[in-house]
Amino acid sequence: MPNSAPDPRAAFDPGALARKPTLPGAAVTLVPLAARHTDAMWRFTDDEETNRLTGTRRAFTQDEIRHWCTTRPDQRDRLDLAVEDRATGRFLGELALNDVDVDNASAHYRIALTPDSTGRGIGTEATLLLLRHAFGTVRLHRVELEVYAYNPRATRVYEKAGFRHEGRARQAHHWAGEYHDVLRMAALRPEWLAAHP
Repeated sequence: MPNSAPDPRAAFDPGALARKPTLPGAAVTLVPLAARHTDAMWRFTDDEETNRLTGTRRAFTQDEIRHWCTTRPDQRDRLDLAVEDRATGRFLGELALNDVDVDNASAHYRIALTPDSTGRGIGTEATLLLLRHAFGTVRLHRVELEVYAYNPRATRVYEKAGFRHEGRARQAHHWAGEYHDVLRMAALRPEWLAAHP
């Protein structure tokens, strides 16, 4: 007997990931990550606390960052955007929809802000802008993320933006000689759109 459940791909438009948008908000604008972001992003990747919060274990050369920024617009199966101050255009961080699962219309989300950009509501606004694009334009069904338990500030941002807790991987992340839990969170399109008309 055929499965009568709706196909989760029915509304999903994977081609929308190839179109790199500019998404304006009240305080920030999300713009396609590009070569012009190289220097600011390279300085940002050298910050010890940012690396702890993102779990980044290696140092990157400026050439590696330049190559990364330069090639992001060509990626058709993911979306990488820079977070810029709307008034000044200053680089405040970057975010991405990646690890897209076409069969299940889902993707992974990550965001990292420069140290002087945290605690000001920027992460919440940027995440809301990205989710509106993910659910409204790309029409993903699910956006998921992982956050380390020692990063409660990020957890609060994700909660405010509409992510819900789904589980905890106990002692799944090793950092600085200790094991830490990893929290798993997700936002679903029907729920998120109902809460954010």
